[in-house]
Amino acid sequence: MAEEGQSLLYRLKPLTDRLPAVTRPDKSVHFKQKMGWVILILCLYFVMTNVFLYGLDQAETVDMFASLRVILAGAQGSLMHLGIGPIVTGSIIMQLFVGAKIIKLDLSKEEDKAVYQGTQKFLVITMIIVESIPQVFGFLQPSAALTGSVGMEWARSIIIVQLIMGSYLVFLMDEVVSKWGIGSGISLFIAAGVAQQIFVGTFNWLPASAGSPIPAGTIPKTVYYLTHNSASQMAQGGYEGILLANPNPMIALVGTIVIFLIVAYAESMRIELPLAHATVRGARGRYPIRLIYASNIPVILMAAVLANVSMFSLLFWQNPDWPIVGQNWMIGAYPTRDVADTLGISQTTATSGIAYYLSTVMGVGDWLLPLMNPDSYGYLMRGHEYWQVLVHVLVYVTAMVLGSIMFAKFWIETTNMGPEAVAKQIESSGMQIPGFRRTPRTFKRVLERYIPAVTVISGAAVGGLAAGADMIGTVGNASGTGVLLAVGIMIQFYEAIARERLEEMPRLVRKVVKG
Repeated sequence: MAEEGQSLLYRLKPLTDRLPAVTRPDKSVHFKQKMGWVILILCLYFVMTNVFLYGLDQAETVDMFASLRVILAGAQGSLMHLGIGPIVTGSIIMQLFVGAKIIKLDLSKEEDKAVYQGTQKFLVITMIIVESIPQVFGFLQPSAALTGSVGMEWARSIIIVQLIMGSYLVFLMDEVVSKWGIGSGISLFIAAGVAQQIFVGTFNWLPASAGSPIPAGTIPKTVYYLTHNSASQMAQGGYEGILLANPNPMIALVGTIVIFLIVAYAESMRIELPLAHATVRGARGRYPIRLIYASNIPVILMAAVLANVSMFSLLFWQNPDWPIVGQNWMIGAYPTRDVADTLGISQTTATSGIAYYLSTVMGVGDWLLPLMNPDSYGYLMRGHEYWQVLVHVLVYVTAMVLGSIMFAKFWIETTNMGPEAVAKQIESSGMQIPGFRRTPRTFKRVLERYIPAVTVISGAAVGGLAAGADMIGTVGNASGTGVLLAVGIMIQFYEAIARERLEEMPRLVRKVVKG
């Protein structure tokens, strides 16, 4: 029972304490051991993305999470079908509830922190079950062989159990990385998935389509065009095929590299407020306000919102009996399998309605090529008029930028990164801004000159970069959001490795390195 003044979540403690968990190491783990655990978990992750669910009919499966694959770090029809979705959902719900003071827990106290982590684990397990069951009953069809031997209900149960086991194993893998490795398992899975897509899109030598001799990867395709075409053939369309034509044109590879460089540079830009200790003379510090102050969280949340629009509109389209929303083309219309095969798109690609205008722009083939050369690429417009294609681009870019700004401001306020919360943190640490009175109100006024403006710039920057990368295209269809996430995660992972190496240095060497 929760004592007076304690959170009601204490009532779940007897249950959460008995949930399976990865124990923390009793002593410090050596850097080489940490790297060994990280590599092992990454290998296991790649294995799980290639182990398909037993008894699943791959041909009849509709990937409801197609537009969320980069964020979820999963693979359709595999043990990683749900990816990190349940973990991320559970974590975001808990963070928002605690940040908004809906759940009254003081995370500076060890007991409250333990309750928070236990409740989050319980919520993740709940989300695994909640996400697994609708998937099987709506979009993951058991094979005829399995249903013929055990019946439909048992066949569905077998697939549900596999989804739950795979997702919970991912959760434990995340805990292993967090406690025995370096960084976060969730972040590593996202970066690994994006890196795999980029690598395959760049170096894949297999044909782009059945019966075609042209490789799908950017570099093999370029080599093929240069070695199998004459100078006149290259001038008549070969260079266009290398630079602009799908899949994986050279412009997508160049765009991916440029986005990497821009994000890496933007991550290093910051404003540093000088701090001095109020009582200890000579004790100084700095509070950094990064240009990407809200990190990549706003663009993740915005991408998730747009993906949910696509997901629910697809759900409505597949249920014509639902009143008002059932097969309402204004919400979103989707092609049948025959039409999708003719147009060269998937059944989860919206062709009209709100879902179409808010759908991701997938490279220059979605807008630039049809507008520049309608005779050769008019089929890529999929029956739309020129103005519809332009409106689609404008609506998508505007939604990404404005939505990311909105989520950046929301995230800053709910995660104690706003001017008032930061001012209290500086005051409680005993530090002060030289030349100003040591009061939270004074600190808040100073911080209000920077944090609100940087928050808006941060949201607009990540939203614009993600949308711009999607318009140019990324190799392997990693998406602009995926590239942004991968770069940020890799930079953070590199910084974590540097800190780990620094901590293992002798004390004298550590002082010299720190300067």
